[in-house]
Amino acid sequence: MTEKPTIAIIGGTGAEGGGIALRLANAGYRVVIGGRDAAKAEAAAAGINAEIAKDNATGATSAEAAARADVILLTVPYAAQRDTALALREQLQGKVLIDATVPLMPPKVARVQLPEGDSAVANLQAELGEGVRVVAAFQNVSAHHLRDLSHEVECDVLVCADDAEAAGVAVGLAEAMGLRAYHAGPVANAAAVEALTSLLISINRRYKSPGSGIRITGV
Repeated sequence: MTEKPTIAIIGGTGAEGGGIALRLANAGYRVVIGGRDAAKAEAAAAGINAEIAKDNATGATSAEAAARADVILLTVPYAAQRDTALALREQLQGKVLIDATVPLMPPKVARVQLPEGDSAVANLQAELGEGVRVVAAFQNVSAHHLRDLSHEVECDVLVCADDAEAAGVAVGLAEAMGLRAYHAGPVANAAAVEALTSLLISINRRYKSPGSGIRITGV
């Protein structure tokens, strides 16, 4: 039996990262929550372990978490995405970086506002270079639903990457979390995935939903 990789969640003390960390730890993965404040990350990990009655989560600084992990998930706000990732460039070398960044620009978060270059994740891949295999995933999944282990998340995960093997890693993690995931083309296609989040926020506001989602049909 192949041992599960260790997963670092950079930004795991936040809502989205915390939900992903909870579901992966519950699925038997060793999860290292990384943050600027190690004590806060350790407290978040302890909360997860208490909830799932397992000892699968630990906390550390972002640099320590990335160094200890085989796969890194980036779940920080758009404003912190670039600086956070570039500060970890050394720890990311040779690894898969799954980036859940959405270029939301408060206060108009329900309006699509893509960055220059069209995709926040594709821009990061260009800056990090070929030594880091960047994958876009989890942009459209509600943090509210991720945090509820009893809730079946009715949202598919669209995975975009230039490296098919790296994309497969993200698909496997999503499926382990109880989600359906689909290969959705190269990392440049992340522009469409990122834009969908603003549409979903608009729908949530109009219909007073805690987390609308998307489904792929006909596959």
